[in-house]
Amino acid sequence: MMKKYFFSLIVIIILSQFFLLTPHAVEPDEVLENSKLELRARNISKNVRCLVCQNQSIDDSSADLAKDLRVLIRSKVKNGESDQEIYQFLIDRYGDFVLLKPLLKFNTLILWFMPFIFLIIGIFIIYQHHKKSN
Repeated sequence: MMKKYFFSLIVIIILSQFFLLTPHAVEPDEVLENSKLELRARNISKNVRCLVCQNQSIDDSSADLAKDLRVLIRSKVKNGESDQEIYQFLIDRYGDFVLLKPLLKFNTLILWFMPFIFLIIGIFIIYQHHKKSN
């Protein structure tokens, strides 16, 4: 019976992720007139972490710092800077943590490989526990 409720809860959570729309915090005064430039700015801001909220992109955050970063990104897009130049500016200013998907570099290796290391350790612990049980 417990499994039935647990399974139902998991299904509801998964379905809600598909049907709920993510609210965007971009305000009308921030939107660029050129739709191509606006799309570029939105794509960049979706990949930049809100430094206040930390689990949201600045595109989804309503924090003041997120708004400032969205405006900064839009001004750099209007000035003709490439996406890579904008990302590099943000990394230089705020560190690798500012990107939701940090670049694969020596100092970010732990971010990328620790989940796999924990998975291997977990499998080893389960194997050892199962081996002792038999």
